[in-house]
Amino acid sequence: MISILIVPFSFFYFQFKILFQVMRIMYNFNTNDYLVRIPIFIIFFWFGLLKILDMSPAQQFVQDTVYWMPFLSAENWTYVIGIWEMLIGLCFLFKKTTIIAMMLLFVQMSGTFLPLIILPEVTFQDSNPFFPTLEGQYIIKNIIIITAALVIGRAYLKVKLI
Repeated sequence: MISILIVPFSFFYFQFKILFQVMRIMYNFNTNDYLVRIPIFIIFFWFGLLKILDMSPAQQFVQDTVYWMPFLSAENWTYVIGIWEMLIGLCFLFKKTTIIAMMLLFVQMSGTFLPLIILPEVTFQDSNPFFPTLEGQYIIKNIIIITAALVIGRAYLKVKLI
């Protein structure tokens, strides 16, 4: 009977031990800067690279969104967006390019939210804005990326202005 209780206890004890080690590291780390910059870099660089390599699961979705844009075909706009996303990721890695990253991000995000308006039949169930589809949820979750960028920008501007 006691061994049944010891196994789960030891598992949770191990998890808490790891958690406290991570918390100790985080205490000495600038948590509102590179802990946010690095995941943003990974997301944008990775997803942008997938678009350039024609391996993005969102490829067709992006092309359906940008088909109306002038100068390039929808396929070529997908490559431009992929390069743009990789630049956003790279610019967020370095403090000196934070402002550039934020400008690129906010232009990109305006295009990212566009399908909610021009493709409601794809982004919402029965075009009901209270019931997003998987694609709609994928777009809406970008609110957290915008918020993270604002936190980074605030920290950067605070250091620059002082």
